[in-house]
Amino acid sequence: MHTATFVLCPMSLSARLIQLRRERDWTQQDVAEQVGLHVNQIKRYEAGAAQPSLEGLKKLAVAFSRSTDWLLFEDAERGPDEELRLQFEAVNQLNSEEKEVARAVLEGLVLKHISRKWSGAPAPAPAPPLAAKPAGTTTRAKPASRRATAAAR
Repeated sequence: MHTATFVLCPMSLSARLIQLRRERDWTQQDVAEQVGLHVNQIKRYEAGAAQPSLEGLKKLAVAFSRSTDWLLFEDAERGPDEELRLQFEAVNQLNSEEKEVARAVLEGLVLKHISRKWSGAPAPAPAPPLAAKPAGTTTRAKPASRRATAAAR
């Protein structure tokens, strides 16, 4: 039986492979046999001297019962930040037509960002907040045209 080890600092692929191997009390030779690679290759992965191929990465993920994303990425590296996560949760409540609109808006923003990045144009300044109207003021309606006023008489 093995216990999970939780590490708070960011971990590289090599550190994760070492952690997983040790949690299972496997030797480097055991890992090599599980994934069908030479033990020297496992040693290079753990030393950070080499990176596995896609096929090798897939075999490692299967052997350790982990996703390739878990092996490669930090916990918050791929997902949205906390503010956006709440917004995406709210989008899940929309109907399919509203979700398609949200998807199109996001795609437009991403394409605009990529275009600006490649063109070297600076990011636009944030829009100023809408000014609140002073208390007690009203919006004056436009005067009706003379023709409309005459017709009303």
